[in-house]
Amino acid sequence: MPPPVIHQLESSKIFTLIEPGPVVLVTTCDGGKNNIMTISWTMVLDFSPRLAIATGAWNHSFTALRQTRECVIAIPTVDLLDRVLGIGACSGADTDKFTRFGLTPMPGNFVKAPLIQECLANIECTVVDIIDRHNIVVLDAIAAYVDDARRERRTVHAVGDGSFVVDGRKLDRREAMAEKLPAGV
Repeated sequence: MPPPVIHQLESSKIFTLIEPGPVVLVTTCDGGKNNIMTISWTMVLDFSPRLAIATGAWNHSFTALRQTRECVIAIPTVDLLDRVLGIGACSGADTDKFTRFGLTPMPGNFVKAPLIQECLANIECTVVDIIDRHNIVVLDAIAAYVDDARRERRTVHAVGDGSFVVDGRKLDRREAMAEKLPAGV
């Protein structure tokens, strides 16, 4: 058997090995104007639930996020991928993304930022901290909603090089992980 082919990856591409996921849509409301940004760098920080996204001033929505200290993380599925990419490729400064991409804003119960009806799930969040040095926005999830009737449930994960991985088969190891899971999960 031939030896494995191993090469050193350029440091600028290391993130493609551990890209988090799924790709999400983050909505904000600046006064009376709703906006959406596509975010592929998300993370769960603990079971409280505390979350984080990576974004900064390059995103038009960041100003509203900083000012209002709230947002909604909407979780799209694979059937929405082209819309998700389109949202990320234009600016809310000159585009009504809800109209352009045929998405339906729905009122939240706790924040002014809208939920997205077409998404599998929506999480209302408040901003806990903004770590400018690392472009990280720390969020507390205060309410979450899942569309149980939605047939498509596969989410999309960015690899970081313009390609994506779609969730596949779910592997159940809850019994083996029982000691590590919080109560009720």
